[in-house]
Formats: sequence, C-alpha cells, structure tokens
Amino acid sequence: MSGGMNFEKVEIDEKNYIRVPANKLKSFVKDIFVNLGVDEKGANITADVLVDADLKGIESHGVQRLKRYVDGLKNGVVNPRPNIKVESSLPSALLVDGDFGLGQIAGHFSMNLAIERAKKYGSCVVLVKNSNHFGIAGYYAEMAAKNDMIGIAMTNARPLVAPTGSVEKLLGTNPIAFAAPYRENMCFLLDMATSIVTSGKMEVYRRKGKNLPAEWAINSEGEFVYTPEEALRGALLPLGGLYEITGGHKGYGLAMMVEILSGILSGANFAWKVGNTQGPEKANVGHFFIAINPEVFMPLEEFKKRMEELIERIKKSKKHPKFKKIWFHGERSQLTRETRLRIGVPIYKKVYEEIKAIGRELGLNGL
Repeated sequence: MSGGMNFEKVEIDEKNYIRVPANKLKSFVKDIFVNLGVDEKGANITADVLVDADLKGIESHGVQRLKRYVDGLKNGVVNPRPNIKVESSLPSALLVDGDFGLGQIAGHFSMNLAIERAKKYGSCVVLVKNSNHFGIAGYYAEMAAKNDMIGIAMTNARPLVAPTGSVEKLLGTNPIAFAAPYRENMCFLLDMATSIVTSGKMEVYRRKGKNLPAEWAINSEGEFVYTPEEALRGALLPLGGLYEITGGHKGYGLAMMVEILSGILSGANFAWKVGNTQGPEKANVGHFFIAINPEVFMPLEEFKKRMEELIERIKKSKKHPKFKKIWFHGERSQLTRETRLRIGVPIYKKVYEEIKAIGRELGLNGL
C-alpha cells in the first residue's frame, strides 16, 4: 500500500496529536542525547530506535520514553560514553559488557557483531550484561533481516509481571522479537512482550486519562484493576492472562525463558533484581541476540520464495467473518512507517510538550 495512499496502524485523533517530520524529530532527540554527553554515533543510534518505534505506530516505546533515558543520564546510573567490549568470545558465541550505557548502543553493537559472525560461521549468538532498556526489540531483529538473515532479540526488564499463581511482580515484560527476510524491504517481524501489555502502554493510557480496556493487571490481593496507576502499583499479567485455561502459564514460561537467556546466562541481573533505567541503582539489564544465515541451509532466493509461499497462502485463506483482512507480523508496522515518513510522526500533545521542555532545559529549540 503505497503510491500516496495513507495507512496507519492505529487511528489517530489528530486534535490531540502534533505531526512532526521524522528527520526533524530524530535530529532533536539526537541533540538531546549529545547535550547529555552521549557521543554523536551513540546519540544517533538511540534516537533512531526511539523514532523508529513511533514511525511504526508503537507509541508505547517511542519518544514518550525519552524522559526515562534523560533521567538515567542525569542521575548518573546510565553511562553516556560506555566502553563497550567483548568480554569472552568464540567464533559464534560472544559475551558483551555494555558498561551501563544506553541499551540501544549496546544492542546495536551486539546485533552487528552477530550479523558479521553469522556471515562467516552461519550463525552467532551474542549475550549482553551491564546494559539498560534498549527500546523496541524488533529493531535489532530487523537489523538481521535487512542483511538477509534471520534475527532474534530478547531482553529482560524491571519486574512488573506476576508469575502465574502469584500476586508479586517478579518478572519483566521480557520481549521476544523474531525477523526473517521475505521480499525486498519487507520482512516477517514478530515483536511481542511476554506480558499481556507493556509498561509503556500503561504510560500511554495514563497520559490519556483512560482506563484499561481488559483484565491486564491485578493488585496485591489478586483482584483485577482497571486504571494504569493501580496496574503499575500492582502487577501486570503474563501473556494469556491470570488463568492457565487461557494460557497464562505460557506467557509466564516465555518470560522465564527470556530471563534465563538474557539475565542468568549473561551474568546480568535477573527478574526482581533488575533495576530501573532512571535509577536509583544501576539496572544491569541483560540482552540476547542471534543471527542466522539462511544460505547455510539453502540459496537465499529459495528461502525467500518459501517464505513468500507461506505468507501469501495464509493471507489468502478464508477470513473469519469479523475480520476484513489477514495480516502477517510486521506488515502493518511497515505500511505505517511508509505513511508517517510522508506525512509526519504523530506525537501526543502532552509528550510533545514534555520533550520540548527537556530540549529547552538543554538550550535546544529545534522542535
């Protein structure tokens, strides 16, 4: 869907949003990080990850998260100029120390390592410790797909989720992203939290003064709560919800898998030990990345042809009467991105004013 046609992943109430050209928004965010001591390259990467989320319609992980990183840098718990280094290395397995810098910088560095090694050895896994929140996991998985590889990215996060059967928030929202090349400039891209909803989504609802539309969270007594404030005081639920009959134990199990691979195996903090990017103590988030070269198994064009056959057959299947179209993962986000690159990125007015205020404090007036 291109050629001047507009598509957005979610309906935008234009009166509550301000549209900003993507390049202008990215430049402004980058300048904020530079003014806080981040080097030019790292600031550009971090800004790109944040704006990419907004371009794709993932408002919960876009520039509305900027204050969290700014606070961490100001509080000294996030290192503006990390000395990121490979601590241990085999040809296709590496451990990276993020030196408590921005997670986007460590994530970009590490997935690039995985891609370069996978070109040579067929696949590569890279673990990261001593990092921070890295934005949308899909950004890193998609890096691999753009290099004609399969990419997997996971990270643990501060504890907000109750394991099935518990009322304590002990696990993070622990996202999993998977990307595989499909057509030119298009890939299958799954990017999902292992909780029903992310903390960023709670923040979106809080800013807009909206109650939660479903049973996403519980309080300390195990009762469902419906305001974002109560949800964040209590605990979010795993993907599948409270009960095993609806698959809640599966979301819980996936969150545990991410904790084991990202936190336990890397030597980072895990579960309830993970800190907040804003402080007061260093978060020590762990990440997990894999790049797989399809050409180890078959010619790339054959792989893409098989991918296309799978996706197109599913998209052409008989539709449920309540659905107008069958999408594949990443399709709507890509179309949203194309639209927003043309007509601007919609920023919620309260967020727009907040990031402008951050800029003014640093002497920046470019937005």
